[in-house]
Amino acid sequence: MIFSEQLKREREKLGWSQAELAEKLHVSRQSVSKWETGKNYPSIEVIIDLSDLFGITIDELLRGDDGLKEKVIQDSRQLAHPKWKALFDSVFLLGVFLLVIKIIIIGLNHFMNADIQILEGLPKAVTNFLPLVLMVGGGVGSDQLKDKYI
Repeated sequence: MIFSEQLKREREKLGWSQAELAEKLHVSRQSVSKWETGKNYPSIEVIIDLSDLFGITIDELLRGDDGLKEKVIQDSRQLAHPKWKALFDSVFLLGVFLLVIKIIIIGLNHFMNADIQILEGLPKAVTNFLPLVLMVGGGVGSDQLKDKYI
């Protein structure tokens, strides 16, 4: 059975109007109407609430409707995507920040005759290439996520 038919059947079984169900879910009556006519699907949060209200499993609500299953899958990907993208973007920005700081310190040392040491005690390879590694790693990771979740 497709989701729209299942929703209407379960709602009517409890004797609720569309408006009553909408009030329990904190959505508009028009949203419930669109779900029951198959014009739209609810979010995963609402599906969980429907499952609780009707006393049936989420599987029973989703099993017969391929369109709704695809929407739930897409929603879950979109929820995971920003967290990882934000992480890779932060790594990239950290690399940019370190590079800018390094350029400023080199400029001060050269033009102002300052004697500022860049993380003295660390190998030169780390201080020279860390910003570049962070920028490349963050940029590649962010780009991979963009392609994966389109």
